[in-house]
Amino acid sequence: YFRTENNTNARLRSLHARRIYSNNIVSFLLELTIAKMSMNIFRLCGDMSHVFSIIVLLLRLRVVKNAQGISLRTHELFLIVFITRYLDLFTTYYSLYNSCMKVMYIATTALIVYMIRSTEPICSTYDKAQDTFLHYKFAVAPCIALATITAFIGSKNSLPTIMEVLWTFSIYLESIAILPQLIVLQRYREVENLTGNYIFFMGAYRFLYILNWVYRAYHEPFYQHHYLVYFCGCLQTLLYADFFYYYVKSKAKGGKFSLPTAHTS
Repeated sequence: YFRTENNTNARLRSLHARRIYSNNIVSFLLELTIAKMSMNIFRLCGDMSHVFSIIVLLLRLRVVKNAQGISLRTHELFLIVFITRYLDLFTTYYSLYNSCMKVMYIATTALIVYMIRSTEPICSTYDKAQDTFLHYKFAVAPCIALATITAFIGSKNSLPTIMEVLWTFSIYLESIAILPQLIVLQRYREVENLTGNYIFFMGAYRFLYILNWVYRAYHEPFYQHHYLVYFCGCLQTLLYADFFYYYVKSKAKGGKFSLPTAHTS
């Protein structure tokens, strides 16, 4: 009797273990499938372009040890963008790649802000007189108002969640976050090589992500066109257009990269 009972218990434990193993395999394959579906060449290149731009800027701050031509206000805006957009780190797990990229964007942008604000001799070279765009007044506040209105309109019969409002806010804010940096460059005119490369790869990242969104809408099941994201992505890319033109022109000629003044043809 005891031997039969022991055999039965052993079989039950074995069956339970196999079920757990099967469930783990299914979960792993499901996660892998979702990650594969959302990944494509445009997103991968966009992510790598974004990562490379951050590395270039950190390298510039670390090696050159000055913040001339760099806008602290642009990076404060980007930090707000990443924090408000990636709050889902605490609520939803998509993939290890997704989580690592989100944490890296927040951490590296916070590090850039800290270095420009507090690290000597870098902070002593930061020129506040050139970086004067009122980013909280003319970027953050309008984007909060616009995001709230958009979220309420989009939610139709139900109230939007705070996460939805903050995500929409981050989309609006990112589209204009580069403005303080472009204004600083226009005032300095001559653009240091690493700074130019940093901004170029930031712009390339956004352009590649527009292609990623369109590609996913046509090739990924259940992924739909998001016209707000398209609009903000195109607006952000257009802000880089003038910079791209003079960047490519300077690289083709091999000379110094400088931006024209209002009186330069």
